[in-house]
Amino acid sequence: MRISKVDLNLFVVFEAIYHHRNLTRAAETLCITQPAVSNALARMRKTFNDPLFVSTPAGMVPTPMSENIIGRVREALQLLDASAHEGDVFDPAASERVFPVSMSDLTEALVLPALGERLQQQAPGMHIRSYYTDRAEVPIALANGSIALAIDAPLIADPQLCQTALGRDRYACMIRHDHPFKGSVLSMEDYLAMGHIHVSSRRKGSGYVDAELTRLGLRRNIRMRVQHYMVAPLIAMRTDLVLTAPLRLLQRYPVRILELPFEIPDLEWHCYWHRSVDRDPGNQWLREQLMTLMRDAAD
Repeated sequence: MRISKVDLNLFVVFEAIYHHRNLTRAAETLCITQPAVSNALARMRKTFNDPLFVSTPAGMVPTPMSENIIGRVREALQLLDASAHEGDVFDPAASERVFPVSMSDLTEALVLPALGERLQQQAPGMHIRSYYTDRAEVPIALANGSIALAIDAPLIADPQLCQTALGRDRYACMIRHDHPFKGSVLSMEDYLAMGHIHVSSRRKGSGYVDAELTRLGLRRNIRMRVQHYMVAPLIAMRTDLVLTAPLRLLQRYPVRILELPFEIPDLEWHCYWHRSVDRDPGNQWLREQLMTLMRDAAD
């Protein structure tokens, strides 16, 4: 099959059908008629010599051929779109773009209040949609455009992605002001004797702090496991339980903050984006805002 003989608009239709699993909804998205989508699908089937999608009660189910090519099709469409806007001048004040960003609840708490204020001042029409994408799924989500940026630990390695360091923070320990522990310095014995709050979205398994304690041959007494960082300080403020978390989060609450009695690597944040949007002016502007805000928060 020679690309010069293929109508590239067919790939736009193909992606819409794959995304919606429905010809009518694909047509509505593309602002064309449903018969036009059906006709395009028929042409694609002839071109690829494959059904591409099978009609079922649950919708249009992709064939193995479609599953194999969807990633490259989406990447190619993003590259073409970026090329078409290469010379555009991005005006944040006039922008109404929607940017889906993957981040954890901890990152939301540290970034979104300041970012919201920045957007209100400089880009009031811009929209941010924040939700967490599993780390293993980030490369695919960035490639297909379901997220524009991802903020995560520097643990994602994919040749199709670009990344930059956003910042880092050290861990500390917080207890309420009237906690039974009255000392100013925690010993390891003190730390291990206390009841602890562990934050994890998973139903079981250890975390960052516990991995370091395990390396030392030690184990803390986890009395409560919660899903979100934002609820953990509220629990620590009303109980004798202890919370170990990044310092920037703990400093937001009226609590006692103590140094940990053991060394633990800092928590690092990196920003990831697909290389197809590396020169997209809007994506560039948002990345710059995030880097500035994270840098200012560390000062």
